[in-house]
Amino acid sequence: MAKKKTASHNFSKPIRWFWMCFLAAVFGVALIFLSASLGFFGEMPDTTALENPRTNLATEIISSDGETLGKFYYQDNRTPVAFSKLPKHLVDALIATEDVRHYEHAGIDARGTVRAFVFLGKKGGASTISQQLARQLFVGVRSKNKFETAIQKIKEWVIATRLERQYTKEEIIAQYFNIYDFGNNADGIRSASRIYFGKEPIDLSINESAMLVGMFKNSSLYNPRPNRNPEGTKNRRNVVLSQMAKYGFIEETLKDSLQQFPLGLNYTPESHREGIATYFRAYLQDYMKEWVSNPQNRKPNGDRYNIYKDGLKIYTTIDSRMQTFAETATKEHMSNLQAEFFVQNTPRRNRTAPFLDLEPKEITDLLNTSMRRSERWRKMKYDLKKSNAEIIASFDQPVAMKIFSWTAKNNEIDTVMTPRDSMRYYKSFLRSGMLSMEPQTGFVKAWVGGINYKHFQYDMAKQGKRQVGSTFKPFVYAAAIDQLHLSPCDTFPKSQITIEAMKHGNMKPWSPKNSDGNYGGFETLKSALANSRNTITARLMNEIGPQPVIDLARSLGVEQNIPAVPSIALGTPDLSVYEMVAAYSTFANQGVYTKPVMVTQIEDKNGTILYQYTPETKDVLSKEVAYVSVKLLEGVTQFGSGQRLRHNAAKDQLVYKEIITGYPYEFTNPIAGKTGTTQNQSDGWFMGMVPNLVTGVWVGGEDRATHFKTITYGQGASMALPIWANYMRSCYMLEELGISKEDFIAPENLTIKVECEPILEEGDPIPQEITPITPDIDF
Repeated sequence: MAKKKTASHNFSKPIRWFWMCFLAAVFGVALIFLSASLGFFGEMPDTTALENPRTNLATEIISSDGETLGKFYYQDNRTPVAFSKLPKHLVDALIATEDVRHYEHAGIDARGTVRAFVFLGKKGGASTISQQLARQLFVGVRSKNKFETAIQKIKEWVIATRLERQYTKEEIIAQYFNIYDFGNNADGIRSASRIYFGKEPIDLSINESAMLVGMFKNSSLYNPRPNRNPEGTKNRRNVVLSQMAKYGFIEETLKDSLQQFPLGLNYTPESHREGIATYFRAYLQDYMKEWVSNPQNRKPNGDRYNIYKDGLKIYTTIDSRMQTFAETATKEHMSNLQAEFFVQNTPRRNRTAPFLDLEPKEITDLLNTSMRRSERWRKMKYDLKKSNAEIIASFDQPVAMKIFSWTAKNNEIDTVMTPRDSMRYYKSFLRSGMLSMEPQTGFVKAWVGGINYKHFQYDMAKQGKRQVGSTFKPFVYAAAIDQLHLSPCDTFPKSQITIEAMKHGNMKPWSPKNSDGNYGGFETLKSALANSRNTITARLMNEIGPQPVIDLARSLGVEQNIPAVPSIALGTPDLSVYEMVAAYSTFANQGVYTKPVMVTQIEDKNGTILYQYTPETKDVLSKEVAYVSVKLLEGVTQFGSGQRLRHNAAKDQLVYKEIITGYPYEFTNPIAGKTGTTQNQSDGWFMGMVPNLVTGVWVGGEDRATHFKTITYGQGASMALPIWANYMRSCYMLEELGISKEDFIAPENLTIKVECEPILEEGDPIPQEITPITPDIDF
């Protein structure tokens, strides 16, 4: 018996040791987890941090038709996407590849963990999606130190279980897709979908989803761009497809078929200098900086919003379709126009190219002035603290650079050139500005500030101001109609008029000439405006004086001071396209000025509304005066300088079909408009209106010395009008935009006659129904 007791005693001792060790291990693991939870292994996220992980979110710029125009961000181009906006096959690909038991565990996959320990990771790791999310959000890059790696792994386990308690399985998957850096400024699945395939995540194909999930292994290594690792990325994609087939998410036959397909990359980089509406986005960036600096626009805790990190949503009035039409029309015409400009300004034809009418010293002075205004000068002067002599010398040292070219792929050429030569090269390019607005709402629908934002960043839609030429004349006519109750049918002599010195602010006599040299006979106001008759505009100015015109212009939204002298009647003031469009919109909006609107609403990342626009309007003209002004402007496109809009191919020479983009236009609907051409053909304008859309276009060089030699191409009808015409033609083709083809609304009880014969030639009798203006005007 004694022996049996001893045997029993000896047998129970290992059992006790086993349980002691087991319990000690359990207690040890629990102690480790508790220590990690209490922060003994480093800072751990609290409940607040788990609810609101500190991830930088890009501010999103959203068009009126719901498209993303661009984003503001420093490093993280991230815009979250809800689980419901992810296609099923994208989620399936993730689960099949990264965590097939995602819906079965509570953050830690026990089976996977045991397998990883037994096989030392050779048959796959054990990190669940929740653990990987914990590492991305709170733990950081894996350390190379084994002890620190172990600590990080423990923290991931603890945080993963907390995440599982905090969020649903679907929310964890969505967060994981949103947090990952896919490279090439593609932070999160939405940016990755847009950048690599040019589409929203919900529109991804199975192959595209598999490629993006494959990048989770190492987005730096599996980079699909042609100059990186497209073959390796394709192989990794095929591994994901195999995993999807292995776990029954797709059929084997479909997997075999899909693996034969190329990556199908549609690389569409998202940066501040690329994409659509770049000039508008630059304006909006300054607008938002001013908005967040206002003490009234603060977070609940009093902090400023950060437009690069706080994930704001800015809802704009820009329509992405109309914006694309505007940019396309600008690009197509400006490349044609520039080609003609280069033909006319070869060194053989013009020794001072790209300048005209300048002496060598004047050219040197112009370049020196531009040099001191350049970014290069400012950087060397204030950042690098270089002397003036050092800076000037640097402008004559050849350097490698990328320069703009209409004919090059992606509009860029790699070359070696001195900065001084590059300045002269860039001054040879004609620039443009365009803005399109709904007159009733003030909503700006399209904004083009130049030909290429990357190389020409000065915005000529709002920032730049140039002489407006004859596009200013409608302000003179409107003021005269308002004061004198004139009709488009009233007639004036075309003969020259002199406004003597000391009258209306004149310091010396002013006697403008007509561009065609025609001074004989009489002409109706409608014809006079249509043909930009300077002498008749001067007669109106002589009758009412410059101050009423200035007052009207200011009421129409013109911002800068205009000198009170008669010569402003011919468009000497420098104004922006933005100002001109707002002013002309008042005519189309029955005399009511509406301040342009670009932003309708701003929300924070949670959808809380932070700002909503309030319309700003004021009555400027009576409905009758506004309508009469519109009828005058209709004459421009009926038989004046804008009649090319209605021509067919037989109306002009063949040369116009080759150079004037999109010609013939053959519009038949009511259009009110005005061309403008300044002295020496330096600036070409066209302002065009239909009842619910007003669009202005300017074209010219950076310097007035860059211009066409003759009026053939150096006029508003050739430089600017084609951009308007092609833009409007595209808008009309998309009927859902609702651009009007109807007549302008006439006021009730119209007392001014608006329909009449337009022109009276010299010697023709004046029809009885047309009454000359009272002779108290000084002819």
